Amino acid sequence: MNKSERRIDILCYVGLIFGSLMVLIPIIYMASTSLKSISEIMMSPVVTLFPRQISFEGYENVITDYPFFTYLKNSILISGSSTLIAVLFSTLAGYGFSRFQFRGRGMIMMFILVTQMFPAVMLFVPYYKLLTIYGMANSRRGIILVHIASVIPFCSWMMYGFFNSISRELDDSARIDGCGHIKTFYMIVAPLTLPGLVSTTIYAFIQSWNEYMFSMLCITSDKMKTLPVAIGQMASFDKIMWNDLMAASLLSSLPVVLLFIFLQRYFISSMTQGAVKG
Repeated sequence: MNKSERRIDILCYVGLIFGSLMVLIPIIYMASTSLKSISEIMMSPVVTLFPRQISFEGYENVITDYPFFTYLKNSILISGSSTLIAVLFSTLAGYGFSRFQFRGRGMIMMFILVTQMFPAVMLFVPYYKLLTIYGMANSRRGIILVHIASVIPFCSWMMYGFFNSISRELDDSARIDGCGHIKTFYMIVAPLTLPGLVSTTIYAFIQSWNEYMFSMLCITSDKMKTLPVAIGQMASFDKIMWNDLMAASLLSSLPVVLLFIFLQRYFISSMTQGAVKG
């Protein structure tokens, strides 16, 4: 390795370290603030990255002073249901677009993609009007449907790309063995797209879990609020309990982190593992 290559490597490492710090420092500060007492936060003349004395006051307040577990249950039910349904339909749509040729296929795919180019705020009035007409405003069902409609287009394109990476010769071999389209899908093709399915699931869950605008505008009942809405409303006009706010934010991020840790092993799975017929 010559000197120029070493310099390039050093610059790459410096850039990676700088980028990592840009991402990690806000998270570290959030965790640090959650471990400070409100008196330390308000009385400190300068911002300190680490607490002078560790206090779990913020976590105690979140659990005792707020219906945190109600909000957590709402977020889990809404995000889990919308993710499951959205991934199911996106997988079927991606497989259909990838394996079947039919009239209007390209136009439909382009239309699905174009829907992602509109600002989400433009869709609030139509969504709210439809939910009101069908009696699903201020309900979990209504928000689940909104979340499903929001993530299905991009998830369908993701799954379409993953299905396209699977050789169609496998389909032909399955049909020779007497498998129909449905059996070929769930026994041959779908297992090979497991890493893609996991990626799509994580994307859909994160989008639903972090969604704020529609949940805030469509849900008025305090018992139906999701975590992002509840955390956003913890900042009142007269005061902000920063340790409570940071503790709730950190706790709300744990399900997503745990989901990613649990599913990350599937990312290294081979997309064609077991594809060779014996």
